Amino acid sequence: MREHYRAEGLAEADLAAGPMEQFTRWFEEAAASGIFEPNAMIVSTADPATERPSSRTVLLKQFDERGFVFYTNYGSRKGRELTANPQISLLFPWHPIARQVVVSGVAERTGRDETAAYFRTRPHGSQLGAWASEQSSMLASREELDRLYGELADRYPPDTQVPVPPEWGGYRVRPDSVEFWQGRENRLHDRLRYALMDGGTWRVERLCP
Repeated sequence: MREHYRAEGLAEADLAAGPMEQFTRWFEEAAASGIFEPNAMIVSTADPATERPSSRTVLLKQFDERGFVFYTNYGSRKGRELTANPQISLLFPWHPIARQVVVSGVAERTGRDETAAYFRTRPHGSQLGAWASEQSSMLASREELDRLYGELADRYPPDTQVPVPPEWGGYRVRPDSVEFWQGRENRLHDRLRYALMDGGTWRVERLCP
């Protein structure tokens, strides 16, 4: 199973001055292309005790010059691993347009005010779901999860305010490396990486495909 990529590439002269500006360009193009959930990213963490990595798909909820933000249960596997080892990798797999963005950096928790502000924007059902699910923990059955959700729906009908779960919140990934990958013909892909230098400046490096 093999696809032939386009001839159009990515040159150093085409890049923005910094990685977040370049990411904004590509993100907008990915969204305009009709890709389903272009904000879906693969989040990879590692257990420092076993050195085993783990990955899952999470939705990016915000990005700016400070970094990339997503939300989760802090007691989940990724939450526990990030508590022990905040090193993280993000991958945006925009296959239909033959592009990828790979981010490496450090994750830190967002403030509770920022978390609460985002939580209020979530649909009512998603707010209840954040309470119902102790993410990554064992469940006896699907019925148990549905029962918990039903109890919460009775406690917090749609016209009431759902409090923010204490173990639920955001992470902001502050990047130290952002790679932009553009598929090319004959597997001679373009890979341009912004690497953070001392003093906060970015150096652009070209990598072999």
